[in-house]
Amino acid sequence: MDFTRRTLMLTALALFYSASVMLHAQSSSGVLGYWQEPGGSVLHIASCGDAVCATLAKISKSAPVSTDRNNPDSTLRDKPLCGLVIGTGFHLEGMDKAENGKLYDPKSGKTYQGTMRSEGDVLHLRGYIGMKAFGRSEDWTRTTAPDICAGQP
Repeated sequence: MDFTRRTLMLTALALFYSASVMLHAQSSSGVLGYWQEPGGSVLHIASCGDAVCATLAKISKSAPVSTDRNNPDSTLRDKPLCGLVIGTGFHLEGMDKAENGKLYDPKSGKTYQGTMRSEGDVLHLRGYIGMKAFGRSEDWTRTTAPDICAGQP
């Protein structure tokens, strides 16, 4: 094999390796993926059209209820929590940050403005009304995909 052909082949292999490392890094970093909240439930954050949404993928066995009983719309109070979309309208500001979304809290039945930012395997969420300074933060931990709503109503 001549020098030029060998150089081209090594360059192509290096580019392929770099691309595969970058794809792996993107799939295991950033706000997208599966996250476990402090109570043990798992949420899936994924692209939903032009935005990002968060869906309850697995409800903790210690959750006090399995339906959306605190929903302000009484016709939705029997809806199962598992599969419920609780985050909508987030816009990615790079892979590690999503802004200007809405977060629904099924524990209170209230909806808040929200932001999310990932640092490695920790997702920092901030829900607030009006100003970010007046809100509540929560940290979630990256996890693997669960058996989605398996064995849950």
